Amino acid sequence: MQLLIVHRDPGMGQALVQMIKNYTRHDCECVESDNQAMDWARRHQRCDLLLVDLEGAGVDGLALGSALSEIFPGLQVLFFPSYNSDERRLEVTGTKIFPEPIEGDELLSAIERASKVPPNSPDLFHTIDVLQMCCLSRRSGALQMVKEAKNGLVFLRDGRIVHAETAAARGSDALAEIAKWKFVEFAYEQSVRTPLETITEPWDEILIELVNGGRRQSAVESQSRSV
Repeated sequence: MQLLIVHRDPGMGQALVQMIKNYTRHDCECVESDNQAMDWARRHQRCDLLLVDLEGAGVDGLALGSALSEIFPGLQVLFFPSYNSDERRLEVTGTKIFPEPIEGDELLSAIERASKVPPNSPDLFHTIDVLQMCCLSRRSGALQMVKEAKNGLVFLRDGRIVHAETAAARGSDALAEIAKWKFVEFAYEQSVRTPLETITEPWDEILIELVNGGRRQSAVESQSRSV
């Protein structure tokens, strides 16, 4: 695979490049900003995996991932958010989001998973992973989440989940429906504002309850199949 790292800290970026070269056979290069990444893209014919700061001086990871996906179909993306790993409320198996301090083994595992994704496949993220990332990053705006023919919107205000919509539901019911989709494509639009506020509970309590509720449902379904 051809990898590109976009990291605001040149020392950290080069350390990641060296780790990838030491432990994988993938080609990897590093730049420090969105502008440098776009220049790099104009000089290269392929990029399979982008590892990018979520935000930082000269870096907007969500916007850059979207722009490079237009140039390189099938691009997979991993994010480095600005919050610390101990701020996470939930750990997601197979995560594509790596706050610092970055666990090298987990990052290498994610790179290897990306290497096994078939060409031109969609870039899928776990719904809980995306929601937690945006809440901890104190984002405002709207997340569009797509699962095959299903489409949902989650509205954020300063890192709080304040509303959600699907074709069949609104508010907490819509958020629960979206969470059940598990792996989705997503897009973020900062300028969109919620038409109303239907969700007031703290985001972490909501997500923990959704995860626990999903586990309870899976356990019930498993028991039903075994009867």
